[in-house]
Amino acid sequence: MKFSSLKKLISPTVSIQGKIFVAFSLVTLLGIVAVTSIVYLYMRETVKNNAIKSVTESIRQADESLNLRLEEVSRLNTVVATNKTVLDTLLSKTEEPSYEWFQEQKRIEEFLSALIAYKPYISRVAVIGLNEKVFFVGSPWLDKNILFTPMMDDLLQNGSGHAYFHQTGFNNSIVTGRELRYNRNLIGMVMFDLNDEIVRKIYDVKPTSDSMLYVVDRKNEFIYQPSTSALGRETIIKLNQELNGTDGSVERIINQTSYLVVMRKSEYTGWSTLALVPMKSLLTETARIRHMLATVAIIVFIIIVIGTLQVSSRMTRNIRRLRSMMMHVMEGNMSLPTVEIHSKDEIGQLYQVFKSMVEQLKRLLEGIMTTEKEKREAELAVLQAQIRPHFLYNTLNTVKYLAKLNGVPNIVEVSESLIELMRGVLGNTNEFLTLQEELQYVRSYVTIEKYKYVEPVHLMIEVENDELLQLSVLKLMLQPIVENAIIHGLSASECEGEVLIRIYEESKELRIDVRDNGRGMSKDQIKALFEANTNTRFSGMGVRNVHERIVRLFGEPYGVFLDSEPDAYTTVQIRFPMITRSEQEG
Repeated sequence: MKFSSLKKLISPTVSIQGKIFVAFSLVTLLGIVAVTSIVYLYMRETVKNNAIKSVTESIRQADESLNLRLEEVSRLNTVVATNKTVLDTLLSKTEEPSYEWFQEQKRIEEFLSALIAYKPYISRVAVIGLNEKVFFVGSPWLDKNILFTPMMDDLLQNGSGHAYFHQTGFNNSIVTGRELRYNRNLIGMVMFDLNDEIVRKIYDVKPTSDSMLYVVDRKNEFIYQPSTSALGRETIIKLNQELNGTDGSVERIINQTSYLVVMRKSEYTGWSTLALVPMKSLLTETARIRHMLATVAIIVFIIIVIGTLQVSSRMTRNIRRLRSMMMHVMEGNMSLPTVEIHSKDEIGQLYQVFKSMVEQLKRLLEGIMTTEKEKREAELAVLQAQIRPHFLYNTLNTVKYLAKLNGVPNIVEVSESLIELMRGVLGNTNEFLTLQEELQYVRSYVTIEKYKYVEPVHLMIEVENDELLQLSVLKLMLQPIVENAIIHGLSASECEGEVLIRIYEESKELRIDVRDNGRGMSKDQIKALFEANTNTRFSGMGVRNVHERIVRLFGEPYGVFLDSEPDAYTTVQIRFPMITRSEQEG
């Protein structure tokens, strides 16, 4: 199949197959994108939550491990602070170097050595008296100058319970201290130094290779920090202050890098532990899963597109066949192809309807051919019939001319009126004409009719406003009313007949009253007049016909209305809308 043919088939603006293909493809694409997006977001959130749980648990275990060491050191501090030998030595008056002083030093050092035996995480233990007596076991070296250091001041200020100090120097360590009192008087301080290496082992928590962990004390001093840090000291301190020691996790962008920050504050020491894990490293696995989902989604979409193309082709195969049949018929071939559509669905039903339409169309074409033949014959007959009116006009003109030559004015007048009336009836095909033209036909009719009776018939016309004569009315609307008045009203009258036509405007309607002084009618006769068709010998249209024509075109309250009194008069009123020539043409 050529590319142009394939493009035409799947084009949504050309074929139904294209619409089905595009609709299925879009729905499938939206579904795949929605499912893969939801799965990816769910997995991403799951990985993130698992990382938070893992880091939080690791920090908790590290804090508990350090707390266990500190609690053990606290118990050792209590042992030293309550030991009588230690207190007596600090209170003794011996001076260095004396034999008694050496004995005291030996006793305390033996006691301290036994106290920290098998505790490798304690690098030094020292007993420092305010009287400048200093005893210690371990390293580094210690002398009475320690009494005058900021560390000692800090420990003494916070030594009523447990004091912690992060010593930085040749050997980094965590120093814990407790006051030594005798009779509530401060006499010295006992100090244990925790090896910095044990702290590093405890807090060596790395969820990813580039994650960072910091331990900050209450004075914003670093108890622990990674050997290589991408973030500065101020940044970590600021972050710690912003989080304000709140346990939990947040996402923060630091130096244009997104980090997952997990924080825990130790209730025992008051130190804050912050773990910073780069989101990029944390979601490395989810990125691989995302690529895998995208690959699977693309493969599935391609398979569905190919399947949709095949399914849409099969679904629209009968439609294409039906279209080919219709194009075949449109070209003028009324014989359908031999291949039929046998499906029972809507397309099969449509084919059966189309087949019936074609058969009916064939019959109609045959009928049209017959009708055209008869039409040509009828046109010839009409052409022949046109000779008759013209012949009649010419004959009447001849009669008029001979009557004029012989001095017979009555025949001249009747001939002229008859010619004028026939021209209006037979020659004018318009349904509407002006009221003035309609009155002219009435005059011609009365001129012809008055010679039939012994007593003369007088026609009087009263017009309220000459502009009313230019209004449009129905053709032969007034003549049947006058004819009915003369034939049925005045023919049996023994006196002179009078017909008064009064034209006026009322209630924004055109009113025409036709009144005669004939014998009149009863109510039953009026009712019968509207029920029966009172065709006249000339027009073939009576009062009832005029009434129905007006009502059919304009509805109520227009029409013909009668008022009569036997042996007195009859008044026929025509109510008609005010229609100008321009409105009638529009």
